[in-house]
Amino acid sequence: MKTPNRIVTLGTALAVVVAGTAARADEIVIATTGGLMRNTMEEFFYKPFTEATGTEVIPFDIEVPDQWARAEGMVRSGTVEFDIVTATGPDLVGKADMLADIPCDTLENVKKYALPGACQPKGVARTTGGMVLSYNKEAFAGKEPKTWADFWDVETFPGPRGLPDTGDRDWWLPTVALLADGVAKEDLYPLDLDRAYAKLEEIRPHIAVWWKTGNQVQQIMRDNEVVMTMAYSGRALKVIQDGAPFAMAWDGAIRDTGYLAILKNSPNPEGAMKFIDFFYGDAEGHPGFIKAVGYATSSTIGLSQLPEDEQKLYATYPANYEQLVSPDFEWIGAHRDELRERWNAWLLK
Repeated sequence: MKTPNRIVTLGTALAVVVAGTAARADEIVIATTGGLMRNTMEEFFYKPFTEATGTEVIPFDIEVPDQWARAEGMVRSGTVEFDIVTATGPDLVGKADMLADIPCDTLENVKKYALPGACQPKGVARTTGGMVLSYNKEAFAGKEPKTWADFWDVETFPGPRGLPDTGDRDWWLPTVALLADGVAKEDLYPLDLDRAYAKLEEIRPHIAVWWKTGNQVQQIMRDNEVVMTMAYSGRALKVIQDGAPFAMAWDGAIRDTGYLAILKNSPNPEGAMKFIDFFYGDAEGHPGFIKAVGYATSSTIGLSQLPEDEQKLYATYPANYEQLVSPDFEWIGAHRDELRERWNAWLLK
């Protein structure tokens, strides 16, 4: 791949350079995490998009927090180098003033194939998983846990548990605590934090591991350190595929979506929109991508190409998707400081 006129590699460091001329219309820069995600996106979508349109995709490997720090600097300087960035649901709210509007009604493939809720005003879903209850089937032969109320039921389902101390745990865990306490999915928001933390106090003595990374949650499952845990569905899926006796319960899993978003004043917004629409309509790319990353795309032409028994392992399988919690990102985004402060104070006490 040629060196772009906007992004250059200096050893292991990536430096943004100002070209001094208008961005070329035949390239777009996509910022996302490196490794598996970058490699699979390149294989199944970037290269096919270039072949179909002549627009080259320049990947920029960067972790999401660093991406936003760099993007904020670009906005302040008036020189925006990224076209597409990776966003979480709260980012679509908290960073909305940095993001271009998405014309959901004019992107033909998005309109035709997107799952409900996949196209948001400031971003379009790339991959969707769930923060799911994963449990050891051998530990509960004959009666398996299915809900977060079961996670809290230590008498019927005894054994050590795991919960995350990472990511968006400051709203993930109050959300599932309220589900465990009998709140219906449609009544969760605004979160009743006093009620949620009272419920979290009940389960706290039974949490053997507060896991920090996706690798760690997989390891505690493989090593039988826990009989059940909240886990990223893609991470749990890999453990299951490797032969561990775990399963996933989708009732009340929190929809966990990574979005494609376009920065305001990006060099090639038209090309970025074309890529997003191509992503949703590129039927050939989805099955291989889904299998490689362990997360389904939010295009209905993706998962449907896999065998039925495989489809059931992903969040966007219709029977699973309808059981997911759909977070209220407007409320979450408006209360991030309060949520973080409450979580940190509770965990440290």
